[in-house]
Amino acid sequence: MGQDGRIVACNEAAAAFGVVVGMLRSSAEAICPNVVTIVQDLSVEMARFEPVVQAIESIVPRVEVAEPGTMYLPIGGAVVYYGGEEDLCDRIDKELDSFGGDRRMGLAEGPFASYQAVRQTTRSHPRYIVDDDERFVANLDVASLGSDDLAATFRWLGITTLGDVAELPRDAIISRFGRVGLEAHRRAQRLDRSTHPRDIPEDQVVVSHFDPPIEDSERAAFAARNLAQRLVGNLSPHGVAPHRVIVTATAADGTEQKRTWRSADPFTERSLAERVRWQLRSWIEGVSGGIRGGLATLQLEPTDLSGSGRQMALVEDARAFEETQRVFMEVQAIAGRDNLLVGTPQGGRDPGEQMLWTRWGEEESVPERDPEAPWPGRIPSPAPALVPPEPVPFEVTWVEGIPEQVRLRSRWVPVLSWAGPWRRVGRWWDGEDSSDRYQIVTSAGAYLCEVREGRTYLMGVYD
Repeated sequence: MGQDGRIVACNEAAAAFGVVVGMLRSSAEAICPNVVTIVQDLSVEMARFEPVVQAIESIVPRVEVAEPGTMYLPIGGAVVYYGGEEDLCDRIDKELDSFGGDRRMGLAEGPFASYQAVRQTTRSHPRYIVDDDERFVANLDVASLGSDDLAATFRWLGITTLGDVAELPRDAIISRFGRVGLEAHRRAQRLDRSTHPRDIPEDQVVVSHFDPPIEDSERAAFAARNLAQRLVGNLSPHGVAPHRVIVTATAADGTEQKRTWRSADPFTERSLAERVRWQLRSWIEGVSGGIRGGLATLQLEPTDLSGSGRQMALVEDARAFEETQRVFMEVQAIAGRDNLLVGTPQGGRDPGEQMLWTRWGEEESVPERDPEAPWPGRIPSPAPALVPPEPVPFEVTWVEGIPEQVRLRSRWVPVLSWAGPWRRVGRWWDGEDSSDRYQIVTSAGAYLCEVREGRTYLMGVYD
Protein backbone atom coordinates (compact mmCIF):
# COMPACT_ATOMS: atom_id res chain seq x y z
CA MET A 1 0.00 0.00 0.00
CA GLY A 2 1.33 3.45 -0.91
CA GLN A 3 1.42 6.52 1.31
CA ASP A 4 -1.90 7.69 -0.20
CA GLY A 5 -3.72 4.56 1.01
CA ARG A 6 -3.95 2.96 -2.44
CA ILE A 7 -2.71 -0.46 -3.53
CA VAL A 8 0.56 -0.29 -5.47
CA ALA A 9 1.16 -4.05 -5.84
CA CYS A 10 -0.56 -7.33 -5.00
CA ASN A 11 0.19 -11.03 -5.31
CA GLU A 12 -1.70 -13.55 -7.41
CA ALA A 13 -3.89 -14.72 -4.52
CA ALA A 14 -5.15 -11.17 -3.83
CA ALA A 15 -5.60 -10.51 -7.56
CA ALA A 16 -7.78 -13.63 -7.82
CA PHE A 17 -10.22 -12.00 -5.36
CA GLY A 18 -10.36 -8.85 -7.50
CA VAL A 19 -7.71 -6.68 -5.82
CA VAL A 20 -6.12 -4.38 -8.41
CA VAL A 21 -3.40 -1.74 -8.37
CA GLY A 22 -4.83 1.70 -7.61
CA MET A 23 -7.66 0.37 -5.41
CA LEU A 24 -8.21 1.94 -1.99
CA ARG A 25 -7.08 -0.15 0.96
CA SER A 26 -10.59 -0.21 2.42
CA SER A 27 -11.99 -1.55 -0.87
CA ALA A 28 -9.29 -4.23 -1.08
CA GLU A 29 -9.98 -5.37 2.49
CA ALA A 30 -13.72 -5.40 1.80
CA ILE A 31 -13.47 -7.84 -1.13
CA CYS A 32 -10.65 -9.86 0.43
CA PRO A 33 -11.02 -9.80 4.25
CA ASN A 34 -7.97 -12.04 4.78
CA VAL A 35 -5.61 -9.76 2.86
CA VAL A 36 -2.46 -8.64 4.68
CA THR A 37 -1.67 -5.00 3.88
CA ILE A 38 1.93 -3.78 4.07
CA VAL A 39 2.72 -0.07 3.92
CA GLN A 40 5.19 0.70 1.15
CA ASP A 41 8.70 1.70 2.28
CA LEU A 42 10.59 2.94 -0.78
CA SER A 43 13.96 3.03 0.96
CA VAL A 44 13.63 -0.69 1.83
CA GLU A 45 12.49 -1.43 -1.72
CA MET A 46 15.54 0.37 -3.11
CA ALA A 47 17.84 -1.66 -0.85
CA ARG A 48 16.31 -4.86 -2.27
CA PHE A 49 16.35 -3.49 -5.82
CA GLU A 50 20.02 -2.46 -5.71
CA PRO A 51 21.41 -5.96 -6.48
CA VAL A 52 19.13 -6.08 -9.56
CA VAL A 53 20.49 -2.73 -10.76
CA GLN A 54 24.05 -3.94 -10.24
CA ALA A 55 23.33 -7.11 -12.21
CA ILE A 56 21.97 -5.15 -15.17
CA GLU A 57 24.91 -2.72 -14.97
CA SER A 58 27.18 -5.64 -15.79
CA ILE A 59 25.42 -5.82 -19.18
CA VAL A 60 24.43 -2.19 -19.88
CA PRO A 61 26.67 0.19 -17.90
CA ARG A 62 24.55 3.33 -18.13
CA VAL A 63 21.55 2.51 -15.96
CA GLU A 64 19.10 5.26 -14.95
CA VAL A 65 16.85 4.47 -11.96
CA ALA A 66 13.42 6.13 -11.98
CA GLU A 67 12.07 4.49 -8.81
CA PRO A 68 12.60 1.17 -7.03
CA GLY A 69 11.58 -1.44 -9.59
CA THR A 70 11.82 0.82 -12.66
CA MET A 71 14.91 1.73 -14.67
CA TYR A 72 15.79 3.06 -18.11
CA LEU A 73 18.60 1.61 -20.22
CA PRO A 74 20.19 3.34 -23.23
CA ILE A 75 20.71 0.17 -25.29
CA GLY A 76 22.05 1.46 -28.63
CA GLY A 77 25.57 0.10 -28.10
CA ALA A 78 24.41 -3.02 -26.27
CA VAL A 79 22.08 -4.02 -29.12
CA VAL A 80 25.00 -3.93 -31.56
CA TYR A 81 27.25 -5.84 -29.14
CA TYR A 82 24.75 -8.63 -28.41
CA GLY A 83 23.45 -8.90 -31.96
CA GLY A 84 19.91 -7.52 -31.69
CA GLU A 85 17.11 -6.40 -29.38
CA GLU A 86 15.74 -9.88 -28.69
CA ASP A 87 19.24 -11.20 -27.98
CA LEU A 88 19.85 -8.36 -25.53
CA CYS A 89 16.54 -9.09 -23.77
CA ASP A 90 17.48 -12.76 -23.53
CA ARG A 91 20.83 -11.81 -22.00
CA ILE A 92 19.16 -9.56 -19.40
CA ASP A 93 16.63 -12.29 -18.57
CA LYS A 94 19.41 -14.80 -18.07
CA GLU A 95 21.27 -12.40 -15.77
CA LEU A 96 18.15 -11.86 -13.66
CA ASP A 97 17.03 -15.50 -13.47
CA SER A 98 18.62 -15.91 -10.05
CA PHE A 99 16.37 -13.17 -8.60
CA GLY A 100 13.14 -14.84 -9.70
CA GLY A 101 9.88 -12.89 -9.75
CA ASP A 102 8.05 -11.13 -12.54
CA ARG A 103 9.89 -8.69 -14.82
CA ARG A 104 8.75 -6.71 -17.85
CA MET A 105 10.69 -4.98 -20.65
CA GLY A 106 9.57 -2.33 -23.13
CA LEU A 107 11.80 -1.12 -25.97
CA ALA A 108 11.24 2.24 -27.68
CA GLU A 109 13.17 5.37 -28.58
CA GLY A 110 12.28 7.68 -25.67
CA PRO A 111 11.62 7.25 -21.94
CA PHE A 112 7.89 8.00 -22.22
CA ALA A 113 7.35 5.61 -25.14
CA SER A 114 9.40 2.86 -23.47
CA TYR A 115 7.43 3.23 -20.23
CA GLN A 116 4.16 2.95 -22.15
CA ALA A 117 5.58 -0.09 -23.94
CA VAL A 118 6.15 -1.77 -20.57
CA ARG A 119 2.51 -1.10 -19.71
CA GLN A 120 1.48 -3.09 -22.79
CA THR A 121 3.19 -6.21 -21.45
CA THR A 122 1.47 -9.07 -19.65
CA ARG A 123 2.65 -11.94 -17.49
CA SER A 124 2.52 -14.28 -20.49
CA HIS A 125 4.12 -11.70 -22.84
CA PRO A 126 6.65 -9.81 -20.70
CA ARG A 127 8.30 -7.97 -23.62
CA TYR A 128 6.98 -5.29 -25.94
CA ILE A 129 9.22 -3.97 -28.72
CA VAL A 130 7.92 -0.87 -30.52
CA ASP A 131 8.50 -0.97 -34.28
CA ASP A 132 7.09 2.48 -35.10
CA ASP A 133 7.33 4.96 -32.21
CA GLU A 134 5.31 7.67 -33.94
CA ARG A 135 2.35 5.39 -34.63
CA PHE A 136 2.62 3.71 -31.21
CA VAL A 137 2.49 6.99 -29.26
CA ALA A 138 -0.23 8.45 -31.52
CA ASN A 139 -2.52 5.48 -30.79
CA LEU A 140 -2.12 5.68 -27.00
CA ASP A 141 -5.21 6.60 -25.01
CA VAL A 142 -5.15 9.99 -23.25
CA ALA A 143 -5.24 8.10 -19.93
CA SER A 144 -1.55 7.27 -20.54
CA LEU A 145 -0.72 10.90 -19.63
CA GLY A 146 -1.19 9.96 -15.97
CA SER A 147 -3.79 12.60 -15.05
CA ASP A 148 -7.40 11.45 -14.67
CA ASP A 149 -8.69 15.05 -14.67
CA LEU A 150 -6.79 15.96 -17.83
CA ALA A 151 -7.87 12.76 -19.59
CA ALA A 152 -11.52 13.36 -18.64
CA THR A 153 -11.37 16.92 -20.01
CA PHE A 154 -9.80 15.74 -23.25
CA ARG A 155 -12.51 13.08 -23.69
CA TRP A 156 -15.20 15.69 -23.02
CA LEU A 157 -13.68 17.69 -25.89
CA GLY A 158 -13.72 14.63 -28.14
CA ILE A 159 -9.95 14.04 -27.90
CA THR A 160 -9.25 10.38 -27.13
CA THR A 161 -5.69 9.62 -28.31
CA LEU A 162 -2.28 11.24 -28.04
CA GLY A 163 -2.32 11.64 -31.82
CA ASP A 164 -5.31 13.96 -31.38
CA VAL A 165 -3.46 15.86 -28.64
CA ALA A 166 -0.37 16.27 -30.84
CA GLU A 167 -2.45 17.95 -33.55
CA LEU A 168 -3.74 20.67 -31.21
CA PRO A 169 -2.11 24.12 -31.44
CA ARG A 170 0.58 24.47 -28.79
CA ASP A 171 -0.52 27.97 -27.76
CA ALA A 172 -4.12 26.82 -27.29
CA ILE A 173 -2.97 23.93 -25.07
CA ILE A 174 -0.88 26.26 -22.90
CA SER A 175 -3.72 28.79 -22.62
CA ARG A 176 -6.27 26.16 -21.58
CA PHE A 177 -4.22 23.73 -19.48
CA GLY A 178 -1.00 25.51 -18.48
CA ARG A 179 2.16 23.56 -17.73
CA VAL A 180 0.34 20.22 -17.39
CA GLY A 181 -1.09 20.62 -20.87
CA LEU A 182 2.27 21.66 -22.30
CA GLU A 183 3.90 18.53 -20.89
CA ALA A 184 1.10 16.39 -22.34
CA HIS A 185 1.52 18.06 -25.74
CA ARG A 186 5.28 17.45 -25.71
CA ARG A 187 4.84 13.78 -24.82
CA ALA A 188 2.21 13.37 -27.54
CA GLN A 189 4.76 14.76 -30.02
CA ARG A 190 7.44 12.38 -28.62
CA LEU A 191 9.50 15.20 -27.15
CA ASP A 192 10.74 13.82 -23.82
CA ARG A 193 12.87 16.91 -23.25
CA SER A 194 12.69 20.54 -24.32
CA THR A 195 16.01 22.30 -24.93
CA HIS A 196 16.64 25.81 -23.69
CA PRO A 197 20.14 27.03 -24.62
CA ARG A 198 21.44 29.11 -21.69
CA ASP A 199 24.70 30.37 -20.37
CA ILE A 200 24.96 27.87 -17.52
CA PRO A 201 28.26 27.20 -15.75
CA GLU A 202 29.48 23.79 -16.83
CA ASP A 203 30.57 22.54 -13.42
CA GLN A 204 27.49 22.33 -11.16
CA VAL A 205 28.68 19.32 -9.15
CA VAL A 206 28.16 19.59 -5.37
CA VAL A 207 30.27 17.57 -2.93
CA SER A 208 30.29 17.02 0.83
CA HIS A 209 33.15 15.44 2.80
CA PHE A 210 32.55 13.76 6.16
CA ASP A 211 35.11 13.41 8.92
CA PRO A 212 34.55 11.10 10.67
CA PRO A 213 32.79 9.06 7.94
CA ILE A 214 29.03 8.49 8.21
CA GLU A 215 28.09 4.92 9.11
CA ASP A 216 24.31 5.06 9.70
CA SER A 217 21.36 5.75 7.42
CA GLU A 218 19.85 8.52 9.57
CA ARG A 219 22.89 10.79 9.34
CA ALA A 220 23.27 9.94 5.67
CA ALA A 221 19.66 11.01 5.04
CA PHE A 222 20.31 14.36 6.70
CA ALA A 223 23.44 14.84 4.56
CA ALA A 224 21.42 13.97 1.45
CA ARG A 225 18.88 16.72 2.19
CA ASN A 226 21.59 19.33 2.69
CA LEU A 227 23.38 18.40 -0.53
CA ALA A 228 20.12 18.30 -2.53
CA GLN A 229 19.30 21.77 -1.23
CA ARG A 230 22.70 23.06 -2.36
CA LEU A 231 22.37 21.53 -5.82
CA VAL A 232 18.87 22.82 -6.56
CA GLY A 233 19.69 26.17 -4.95
CA ASN A 234 22.74 26.61 -7.20
CA LEU A 235 20.69 25.89 -10.33
CA SER A 236 17.64 28.00 -9.39
CA PRO A 237 19.22 31.39 -10.31
CA HIS A 238 19.69 30.05 -13.85
CA GLY A 239 16.05 28.96 -14.06
CA VAL A 240 16.83 25.28 -14.56
CA ALA A 241 16.46 21.99 -12.69
CA PRO A 242 17.87 18.53 -13.46
CA HIS A 243 15.97 15.57 -14.89
CA ARG A 244 18.93 13.29 -14.13
CA VAL A 245 21.38 13.30 -11.22
CA ILE A 246 24.42 11.08 -10.81
CA VAL A 247 24.93 10.10 -7.16
CA THR A 248 28.48 9.14 -6.22
CA ALA A 249 29.46 7.86 -2.77
CA THR A 250 33.07 7.28 -1.74
CA ALA A 251 33.76 5.00 1.21
CA ALA A 252 36.45 5.52 3.83
CA ASP A 253 38.53 2.77 2.21
CA GLY A 254 38.48 4.62 -1.14
CA THR A 255 35.96 2.43 -2.96
CA GLU A 256 33.37 4.30 -5.02
CA GLN A 257 29.69 3.62 -5.71
CA LYS A 258 27.81 5.45 -8.49
CA ARG A 259 24.17 5.50 -9.58
CA THR A 260 22.11 7.66 -11.99
CA TRP A 261 18.53 8.65 -11.07
CA ARG A 262 16.00 9.94 -13.59
CA SER A 263 12.76 11.84 -13.05
CA ALA A 264 10.07 12.63 -15.64
CA ASP A 265 9.59 16.01 -13.94
CA PRO A 266 12.49 18.25 -12.92
CA PHE A 267 13.88 17.29 -9.51
CA THR A 268 12.93 19.48 -6.55
CA GLU A 269 14.90 19.63 -3.31
CA ARG A 270 12.52 17.20 -1.65
CA SER A 271 12.22 14.68 -4.48
CA LEU A 272 15.98 14.64 -5.04
CA ALA A 273 16.71 14.28 -1.32
CA GLU A 274 14.33 11.30 -1.12
CA ARG A 275 16.03 9.46 -3.96
CA VAL A 276 19.53 10.11 -2.62
CA ARG A 277 18.34 8.88 0.79
CA TRP A 278 16.94 5.67 -0.72
CA GLN A 279 20.18 5.10 -2.62
CA LEU A 280 22.42 5.69 0.40
CA ARG A 281 20.34 3.34 2.54
CA SER A 282 20.59 0.63 -0.11
CA TRP A 283 24.38 1.06 -0.20
CA ILE A 284 24.94 1.35 3.55
CA GLU A 285 22.60 -1.48 4.55
CA GLY A 286 23.01 -3.55 1.38
CA VAL A 287 24.18 -7.13 1.24
CA SER A 288 26.82 -6.43 -1.43
CA GLY A 289 29.47 -5.13 0.96
CA GLY A 290 27.91 -1.75 1.69
CA ILE A 291 30.09 1.33 2.15
CA ARG A 292 33.08 -0.07 4.02
CA GLY A 293 34.35 2.15 6.81
CA GLY A 294 31.52 4.65 6.38
CA LEU A 295 30.60 7.36 3.89
CA ALA A 296 33.54 9.74 3.40
CA THR A 297 32.35 11.75 0.38
CA LEU A 298 28.96 12.30 -1.26
CA GLN A 299 28.71 13.93 -4.68
CA LEU A 300 25.70 14.95 -6.81
CA GLU A 301 26.20 15.75 -10.50
CA PRO A 302 23.20 17.21 -12.40
CA THR A 303 22.64 16.40 -16.07
CA ASP A 304 19.81 16.78 -18.58
CA LEU A 305 18.85 20.24 -17.30
CA SER A 306 15.37 21.61 -17.98
CA GLY A 307 13.95 25.10 -17.79
CA SER A 308 10.58 23.89 -16.50
CA GLY A 309 11.62 24.21 -12.86
CA ARG A 310 9.01 24.36 -10.12
CA GLN A 311 5.67 25.75 -11.28
CA MET A 312 4.67 28.38 -8.72
CA ALA A 313 1.10 29.51 -8.22
CA LEU A 314 0.14 33.05 -9.22
CA VAL A 315 0.25 34.34 -5.64
CA GLU A 316 3.41 32.43 -4.62
CA ASP A 317 6.79 34.08 -4.18
CA ALA A 318 9.61 31.78 -5.34
CA ARG A 319 12.24 33.56 -3.25
CA ALA A 320 10.07 33.43 -0.13
CA PHE A 321 9.40 29.73 -0.70
CA GLU A 322 13.10 28.88 -0.96
CA GLU A 323 13.93 31.01 2.07
CA THR A 324 11.22 29.25 4.08
CA GLN A 325 12.68 25.86 3.15
CA ARG A 326 16.16 26.95 4.23
CA VAL A 327 14.86 28.30 7.56
CA PHE A 328 13.06 25.03 8.25
CA MET A 329 16.22 23.06 7.54
CA GLU A 330 18.23 25.28 9.89
CA VAL A 331 15.62 24.91 12.64
CA GLN A 332 15.61 21.16 12.17
CA ALA A 333 19.39 21.05 12.38
CA ILE A 334 19.35 23.01 15.65
CA ALA A 335 16.26 21.54 17.33
CA GLY A 336 16.67 17.97 16.09
CA ARG A 337 14.80 15.89 13.53
CA ASP A 338 12.08 14.89 16.02
CA ASN A 339 11.27 18.47 17.05
CA LEU A 340 10.06 19.93 13.73
CA LEU A 341 6.86 18.13 12.81
CA VAL A 342 4.06 18.43 10.27
CA GLY A 343 0.50 17.54 11.26
CA THR A 344 -1.94 15.51 9.16
CA PRO A 345 -5.63 15.27 10.19
CA GLN A 346 -6.94 11.81 10.99
CA GLY A 347 -9.98 10.30 12.65
CA GLY A 348 -10.56 9.92 16.39
CA ARG A 349 -12.81 10.96 19.25
CA ASP A 350 -10.23 12.76 21.40
CA PRO A 351 -8.45 15.92 20.16
CA GLY A 352 -5.08 14.30 20.76
CA GLU A 353 -6.00 11.41 18.46
CA GLN A 354 -7.09 13.63 15.56
CA MET A 355 -3.61 14.61 14.39
CA LEU A 356 -0.83 12.42 12.98
CA TRP A 357 2.67 13.90 13.18
CA THR A 358 5.46 13.43 10.63
CA ARG A 359 8.99 14.79 10.65
CA TRP A 360 9.32 17.80 8.36
CA GLY A 361 10.97 16.92 5.07
CA GLU A 362 9.82 13.29 5.15
CA GLU A 363 6.93 11.69 3.33
CA GLU A 364 3.68 12.36 5.18
CA SER A 365 2.35 9.35 7.07
CA VAL A 366 -0.89 7.75 5.95
CA PRO A 367 -3.68 8.45 8.51
CA GLU A 368 -4.35 5.42 10.66
CA ARG A 369 -8.02 6.36 11.07
CA ASP A 370 -10.39 7.83 8.49
CA PRO A 371 -11.05 11.52 9.34
CA GLU A 372 -14.33 11.40 7.36
CA ALA A 373 -15.81 8.60 9.50
CA PRO A 374 -18.69 9.54 11.88
CA TRP A 375 -16.72 9.00 15.15
CA PRO A 376 -19.65 9.04 17.61
CA GLY A 377 -18.77 10.97 20.75
CA ARG A 378 -16.34 13.31 19.02
CA ILE A 379 -16.44 16.90 20.25
CA PRO A 380 -17.98 19.21 17.59
CA SER A 381 -15.85 21.76 15.75
CA PRO A 382 -13.85 23.89 16.13
CA ALA A 383 -10.97 21.76 17.43
CA PRO A 384 -8.75 23.07 20.26
CA ALA A 385 -5.63 24.93 19.12
CA LEU A 386 -3.53 23.54 21.98
CA VAL A 387 -3.79 19.98 23.28
CA PRO A 388 -1.56 18.86 26.19
CA PRO A 389 0.12 15.45 25.82
CA GLU A 390 -1.73 14.25 28.90
CA PRO A 391 -4.88 15.65 30.57
CA VAL A 392 -4.01 18.33 33.17
CA PRO A 393 -5.93 18.74 36.49
CA PHE A 394 -8.26 21.73 36.13
CA GLU A 395 -10.09 23.48 38.97
CA VAL A 396 -13.73 24.28 38.21
CA THR A 397 -16.54 25.02 40.64
CA TRP A 398 -19.87 23.46 39.79
CA VAL A 399 -23.36 24.46 40.92
CA GLU A 400 -25.98 21.76 40.26
CA GLY A 401 -23.98 20.43 37.32
CA ILE A 402 -23.33 23.87 35.80
CA PRO A 403 -19.76 25.29 35.67
CA GLU A 404 -19.60 28.57 37.59
CA GLN A 405 -15.90 29.53 37.97
CA VAL A 406 -12.52 28.43 36.63
CA ARG A 407 -9.27 28.82 38.50
CA LEU A 408 -6.44 30.25 36.41
CA ARG A 409 -3.29 30.16 38.52
CA SER A 410 -4.05 32.32 41.59
CA ARG A 411 -7.39 33.82 40.54
CA TRP A 412 -10.90 32.62 39.85
CA VAL A 413 -12.56 33.66 36.58
CA PRO A 414 -16.34 33.46 36.08
CA VAL A 415 -17.73 31.24 33.33
CA LEU A 416 -19.46 33.30 30.63
CA SER A 417 -20.93 30.41 28.64
CA TRP A 418 -20.59 26.67 28.28
CA ALA A 419 -21.74 23.69 26.21
CA GLY A 420 -22.15 20.02 27.03
CA PRO A 421 -21.96 17.57 28.48
CA TRP A 422 -20.93 15.12 25.76
CA ARG A 423 -20.90 11.64 27.18
CA ARG A 424 -17.82 9.57 26.38
CA VAL A 425 -18.08 5.84 26.95
CA GLY A 426 -14.69 4.58 28.05
CA ARG A 427 -12.95 1.41 26.90
CA TRP A 428 -14.68 -0.77 29.46
CA TRP A 429 -12.71 -3.83 28.31
CA ASP A 430 -9.56 -2.03 29.53
CA GLY A 431 -11.17 -0.91 32.78
CA GLU A 432 -11.66 2.69 31.59
CA ASP A 433 -14.61 4.61 33.10
CA SER A 434 -17.02 6.84 31.25
CA SER A 435 -16.65 10.64 31.38
CA ASP A 436 -18.34 13.90 30.38
CA ARG A 437 -16.83 16.60 28.13
CA TYR A 438 -17.58 20.35 28.42
CA GLN A 439 -16.64 23.46 26.46
CA ILE A 440 -16.21 26.41 28.82
CA VAL A 441 -15.78 30.07 27.83
CA THR A 442 -14.37 32.71 30.18
CA SER A 443 -13.11 36.27 29.72
CA ALA A 444 -9.56 34.85 29.69
CA GLY A 445 -10.11 32.12 27.09
CA ALA A 446 -12.04 29.02 26.06
CA TYR A 447 -11.29 25.50 27.29
CA LEU A 448 -12.23 21.89 26.68
CA CYS A 449 -12.43 19.89 29.90
CA GLU A 450 -13.37 16.40 30.97
CA VAL A 451 -15.05 15.31 34.19
CA ARG A 452 -14.40 11.79 35.37
CA GLU A 453 -14.55 10.17 38.79
CA GLY A 454 -15.53 13.55 40.30
CA ARG A 455 -12.42 15.39 39.04
CA THR A 456 -12.00 17.87 36.18
CA TYR A 457 -9.15 17.76 33.66
CA LEU A 458 -8.09 20.20 30.93
CA MET A 459 -8.16 18.51 27.50
CA GLY A 460 -7.51 21.49 25.23
CA VAL A 461 -7.35 25.27 24.85
CA TYR A 462 -9.22 27.08 22.07
CA ASP A 463 -7.60 29.91 20.15
